[in-house]
Amino acid sequence: MTPHVNPVLVESAVVSAVVLCVHTALWNQHSWCAVALLIQAFYVQHKWDRLLKSGGAVFQFRPAANSGIVPASMVMPLLGLVLRAKCASAGSVHLERFTMVVTVSGMVLALFLSLIALGVTRPVPVNTCVVAGLSASAILYTAKQTLTVSEVIEVLEVLLIFVYLSLIVLYLLPRCFTPGEALLVVGGVSLVVNQLIKRSLSWAEAKGADPVHYLLPVLVVGSLLLGVVFALLFCFMESETWVSSLFFHTMTAVLGLGILMPWLSLFIGRHPIMWLWDFITFNRRRLGLVAYWAALCLAATGVVLHQNYQRRAGSKKHQASTVVRKYFHVIVVATFVPGLLYDSQLLHVASAGCLAVFLFLEYVRYFRIKPLGRPLRQMLTLFLDERDSGPLILTHIYLLLGMALPIWIFPGACAPKGTLPGAGGLVPYAGVLAVGIGDTAASVLGSAVGEIRWPGTKKTMEGTATSVLAQIVGVALLLIFDVGVNLNGAYSWILSSVALVAMLEAYTSQIDNLLLPLYLLILLTL
Repeated sequence: MTPHVNPVLVESAVVSAVVLCVHTALWNQHSWCAVALLIQAFYVQHKWDRLLKSGGAVFQFRPAANSGIVPASMVMPLLGLVLRAKCASAGSVHLERFTMVVTVSGMVLALFLSLIALGVTRPVPVNTCVVAGLSASAILYTAKQTLTVSEVIEVLEVLLIFVYLSLIVLYLLPRCFTPGEALLVVGGVSLVVNQLIKRSLSWAEAKGADPVHYLLPVLVVGSLLLGVVFALLFCFMESETWVSSLFFHTMTAVLGLGILMPWLSLFIGRHPIMWLWDFITFNRRRLGLVAYWAALCLAATGVVLHQNYQRRAGSKKHQASTVVRKYFHVIVVATFVPGLLYDSQLLHVASAGCLAVFLFLEYVRYFRIKPLGRPLRQMLTLFLDERDSGPLILTHIYLLLGMALPIWIFPGACAPKGTLPGAGGLVPYAGVLAVGIGDTAASVLGSAVGEIRWPGTKKTMEGTATSVLAQIVGVALLLIFDVGVNLNGAYSWILSSVALVAMLEAYTSQIDNLLLPLYLLILLTL
């Protein structure tokens, strides 16, 4: 008889192992605060889960999943901690201070989310309040001792943006996120928005900087503005008419050409379109990569059209299988690996542009903007799974984010030789390994031949073992083809990191496409 195991406890145990690894490696004030945050998050997650089951949460969150407070609360603090260590060793004082702000901001956002849960729980959970209070006191005291006044103000700005964005996003998009996913997504966006505002106010200092570093924040903020404006506007007018569609496309053009283009030109000192043209046509290799990626886009479109043709020819209840959905993982791996091998800067720009296109198409589908809104809605419903329970379809966006975040986060200024030593050389490949290779292998092989299930979950031990093996094979291939990767004997650490992330994949009910690459990135950066 299979023993009963609570998946939330195993998920928390895996996250605890990651936190202890970071704490043991760094052993400073902020790593102690991370341990305190983990303890309070474990207590608070139980309260959040009870609120979700009883329907007492303030907003409607994604059903059939736990709150995910423990894994989500630790991502930003741990990322800030490990990146701070690398920046300090490289002598980059500015980035070291920024990563400290990231660490404290992540802790403050997690504490705020805990405060919401404790505020609406009845009766008041005294023990949990005491634990949360002690943790908050330790974190705030450490922030006071280690941050300057301007950095404290910056943390408060991130918190303020997070509060407003959370109210807007969770009200307009019910059942799209768990509390943990909302913390991760909205918290990350809040940090990006705050940094862009800060740089815009001192744009004269940033003028002439590398445009690659500014393209992503401008596109993220522009896409956010577009979504919020039209979500509020279409509450008062019909969105499926040709007049609304014309208005939508006109306002999108005005936002792009009249606001985002001048905004970006302030940072780079020239017209963005001219810069982009020169950037892409810099050499033949870049043109070849762009042509190759265009062919892969056509292949992905062909998969979507073929599957919809099969649905029309067969049963209307036909849904894409797990194997079919993993085709897109294979296509994304085929997209990112050549980019990482031959031109990571071009991949950085292309993935940022792809994110903007994905968000725009999702707005068109969600608002049913003519002429593509209804066809997109019909075609993409074929690929829905249980995680797409809200009005938005976010799985493909999470897949892109999971693959691209390690590239966007990679601390290039803290890697003088262009790569980090040891296991850190695999940091840009964290998304490829965790999602593109590991998750794909686990899903396909686990659903096909898996028989022994992990206690308390539908995932199989065969799938997890296949995931670890496939990622190790992937690392071996990277050692052959990427001469910049030099592991310096860190094989046991890589195996341990991959195994921990594979266990997290087996037991988490959060969006694994987003969570797994970030935890693998944290472990590899150590």
